[in-house]
Amino acid sequence: MTGRQHRETEIARQVRARGLAAGRTSAQIADEIHEACTTQFSTTRIKAHRLSHGIALADVIEQVRALFERDKKPMPGIGETLLSAYESGLKRPGPEYLHYLCTVYRVEPAALGYDGPCICGHGHRMPALLGGEAKERAPLLPMERELVIHPMPPDPDAQEDENILRRMLLNLLNVDTSLAELDGPVLGACEGIRRRMDETLVSATVSAAMLDQWEEATSSFGRQYTTTAPLRLLCDVLLELSAVRAAMARRQPTDLAERLCRMAAQLAGLSGMILINLGDHRLARAFFRTGRTAADETGDRALRAWVCARESLVPLYFGDAREALHLAKKSRDLAGSTPCPAQAMAPVVEARALAMMSGADSKKEVVDQAKRALARARNAFSHMREEDQEDVAFGYTEKQLYFYQGDVLTKLGQTIEAEVVLDQALTKYEDHIVDQTLIRLDQAQCRLIDGDVKEALAIGTKALLLVGDEYLTDFIVRPALALEQMITAQDANAPGLPEYRAALRRPKTLMKGAGA
Repeated sequence: MTGRQHRETEIARQVRARGLAAGRTSAQIADEIHEACTTQFSTTRIKAHRLSHGIALADVIEQVRALFERDKKPMPGIGETLLSAYESGLKRPGPEYLHYLCTVYRVEPAALGYDGPCICGHGHRMPALLGGEAKERAPLLPMERELVIHPMPPDPDAQEDENILRRMLLNLLNVDTSLAELDGPVLGACEGIRRRMDETLVSATVSAAMLDQWEEATSSFGRQYTTTAPLRLLCDVLLELSAVRAAMARRQPTDLAERLCRMAAQLAGLSGMILINLGDHRLARAFFRTGRTAADETGDRALRAWVCARESLVPLYFGDAREALHLAKKSRDLAGSTPCPAQAMAPVVEARALAMMSGADSKKEVVDQAKRALARARNAFSHMREEDQEDVAFGYTEKQLYFYQGDVLTKLGQTIEAEVVLDQALTKYEDHIVDQTLIRLDQAQCRLIDGDVKEALAIGTKALLLVGDEYLTDFIVRPALALEQMITAQDANAPGLPEYRAALRRPKTLMKGAGA
């Protein structure tokens, strides 16, 4: 412990001793510690609560782990380093960790310095979990009430949409493998948050603000894009987007406006990407439009081009290759000569659209045109920043380049080249079952084009059996059905076809996530 930290702890210990002697609650003592230490030591509210209990980081970690064990959940990855980052303000706890930290300290998120209610939807003022306060809390005192007062008047519609998503998220936290249904209330909540963001963006009175923790949270959501079930991640992203919208509705310093609009564009774009994976192309397009509106406010060509390139995937995956080609060219024009992810992504979409329109019997000039587009993509990728080459959501990675190149070659009927590239792509996708499944379906299509129906069915069936119910959305089902139709056209009685159909149409356990 440094001398500065020692002095902070000493002051907190003195404040705590006086508070306990005066009969104050831990929450009141935490408020006094924050007031006494924040000017000199930048003590955060979440750290003040730990100091008010007189416990170490390790004690809090053990309490959180005990709560996870009580709720029969896998042991969390939270450790002293991560909790210290929360206390220093370098990181913001996700909804699940914030819920358990609130439970440990028996306060609401606002008392720990975080906006908005907890995902659980109820209060945390309960009999103590930490030593020294084993009886029921007394009625709230004025000082405690002040901690949860919000400066903005509540918006009932916004709160209800957020509550629907919180209930869905809470249900998802308690379910391991069941498939949650993207039902009417959840779709309505998604649309409501997006619409209010649109209204805020076009309002002439909007000036934006941004907090560093939101930027970190957005980056974190991008990293989770390949590893978290889509509906679970969508709830997290939309709750963050709703918080950003609330901040934009207030008048804020204009020098931070660009950062907040950038955040809105990224979160809206990421929502659109997740909705593609969930198979809702209409709502995905709506979120991309919102993302474009936000990106236009920043004047950042690279960001505007990224949103447009991501939007081009909607018609590409849902049957309108010509519109995908148009949007890809628009993205390329927006990017201009600026080295950015869209410069690599847009030519790949162009190549895929050309392959879709021409099919496996493509003429040589179409094949050459698509291959030239892929070459432009590889060249653009080599000029991207290293951090963009590692960002699967907001950048463009080498494994994505391999995957999409293999997909293009498959659709063009260039099966020898395609199989080599697809094998390379599959070795790189260790953490994203959705893309693994699409790669295997492309491999099956290559075998089918070469006339090996049996092997095509074997690869396709294995791909569908490996993907969990929570990922078996329309995004996967559409290409799987297309493969089934191609196989049926060649041999309607092919051995192994019933097993493939059974894997594709297997019953799934549905969970209604938006109920009370």
